[in-house]
Amino acid sequence: MDGEALALSLRLAFATSAVLLAVSIPLAAWITFTRKRWVAVVEAIVALPIVLPPTVLGFYLLVAMGAQSPLGRWWVDVTGGPLVFSFQGLLIASVLSSLPFAVQPLVAAFSGVDRRLLEASAVLGRGWIFAVFKVVLPLSRAGLVTALVLSFAHTVGEFGVVLMVGGNIPGSTRTLSIDIYDSVQSFDYAAAGVTSVALLGFSAVVLTIVYSLRRRGDRRWVM
Repeated sequence: MDGEALALSLRLAFATSAVLLAVSIPLAAWITFTRKRWVAVVEAIVALPIVLPPTVLGFYLLVAMGAQSPLGRWWVDVTGGPLVFSFQGLLIASVLSSLPFAVQPLVAAFSGVDRRLLEASAVLGRGWIFAVFKVVLPLSRAGLVTALVLSFAHTVGEFGVVLMVGGNIPGSTRTLSIDIYDSVQSFDYAAAGVTSVALLGFSAVVLTIVYSLRRRGDRRWVM
């Protein structure tokens, strides 16, 4: 197994999970508790990475962050380097592609919280932010852990978006999934097999954790 690719995959997964934790909690809370009629549109947009082929999502991200795009030109002006084929671009792409894997478990967990507790918090004069972080989140620990585990695991195993946006630059954008692809392309099936077995075992552990949490929390939330 390529140690450099492993380190990069773990670094990317940890960074993606941290960003998703900050983004997904308020987004999931808004989706769960808002009464806006167009919330279904937001939910559909969040869920798009699940149904879109990774290469399609990667293509649009490549265009959106390319040197000819406003974001890409701004990034070059600020940093002097391109956003695509960089770790930062890879992080943005990973956050967007893993977003539904963090938001959906949280929405399911938040939906299982007794609304009367939120009403009591409002009667006591507490704001929406207080209710989410002091009432909803403590009652949604299983959903929170599931969101973190799934987003971490999905980032580690992502291939299409990573290849489209990051390319294959050792030490910068070459992750474990791309390492497997390279090994197969060079007919090094032994190396590909070792890395694949490691990812298979990792996936089995992740799913075991998720299903254990779901069984433990069945009475409070539905995944």
